[in-house]
Amino acid sequence: MANTAQAKKRALQAVKRRAHNMSLRSELRTAIKKVRKAVVAGDKAAAQAVFKESQSVIDSIADKKIMHKNAAARHKSRLSAAIKAL
Repeated sequence: MANTAQAKKRALQAVKRRAHNMSLRSELRTAIKKVRKAVVAGDKAAAQAVFKESQSVIDSIADKKIMHKNAAARHKSRLSAAIKAL
């Protein structure tokens, strides 16, 4: 356990930051799953609409450095390719 007031405060901040990052990461995963679900359903128009919404979620989370920008680009590319393959 932290011994100084500063260390205690940093430990509390780390817990809060981790909870916030986990919620954003969960939001990211949900956005990706929505697109994959639309692709599996086979509805190209719906998949494109969901993908358009998910792109902004993926980009914003990459901007906050919760996910690496290249990983975000990779996810978007693969989702886009899956939609084009319909």
